[in-house]
Amino acid sequence: MKYLTIYQTIIGVLFLSLLSCESSSSPGFKNALTFYVSFDNGTQADVALGDASIYTADSRKNLDSAEVGMTNTDHEIVKGKGRVGDAFRFGKKSSKVIFYKSKGNIAYDPQNWSGTVSFWLSLDPSTDLEPGFTDPIQITDTRYDDASIWVDFTKENPRDFRLGIIGDKDVWTLDTLNSPVDEELEKRFVRVKKPPFTKNSWTHVLITYDGLGTAQSLASLYLDGKKMGTIKGIDDPFTWELEKSNIYLGLSFIGLMDELAIFNTPLTDDQVMELYQLKGGIKSML
Repeated sequence: MKYLTIYQTIIGVLFLSLLSCESSSSPGFKNALTFYVSFDNGTQADVALGDASIYTADSRKNLDSAEVGMTNTDHEIVKGKGRVGDAFRFGKKSSKVIFYKSKGNIAYDPQNWSGTVSFWLSLDPSTDLEPGFTDPIQITDTRYDDASIWVDFTKENPRDFRLGIIGDKDVWTLDTLNSPVDEELEKRFVRVKKPPFTKNSWTHVLITYDGLGTAQSLASLYLDGKKMGTIKGIDDPFTWELEKSNIYLGLSFIGLMDELAIFNTPLTDDQVMELYQLKGGIKSML
């Protein structure tokens, strides 16, 4: 019995040591993950608290035409070309739209909404993109200027890269009674001139948002782990018809995307850097 007790003690210590190692090597934000697509298994999400399928529609104005699957032949999964594993390649500008559904996959709260969106891009904006604004990601139930979170490349070279956090249109446009529309919109942007995107490397794009819909709201844009700017104190409400809200990918975008992830909490600066430095990508912490 004595030796059995010693043996059990040793096994217990080893087990706790293994748990400690796993805990120290697994980022603390792991349990905040609500949606993740590695693109290593096609377009089906690896993690999804809502619908894991991708959808394709003829256009933004005809979402009733949406079908399950990625049916746009201009886009494809490219093997071994990702930041980790495979990647999604947007081949050319198209009127068709592809998206995942927001419901369940985003922890939406109309009163006080917080979270993080993370993904990687590879492209040369000056040579790869066709004329016009380009949104690698846009999350909304209506339009880019009405309860929407997005990043875009501006329409002319040299292209700026912007984060837009824009609340309900019928509310924020009231501010334009006393100032120009462009001025009011700029308050809701983070703008990066000469962003570090190249075709031969991957750039990490991360958006945090905290307290949207309140006067204490904050939203920040990070590139390669570094904070590029913050939008503060925009108290516009963010009102969605949740069933109509989608995570649109690659609107007029041409290039590669990988490792799309959404969390239900705003990551800290340290966590953003930790995520950026994950050698095996998010899959390695799952």
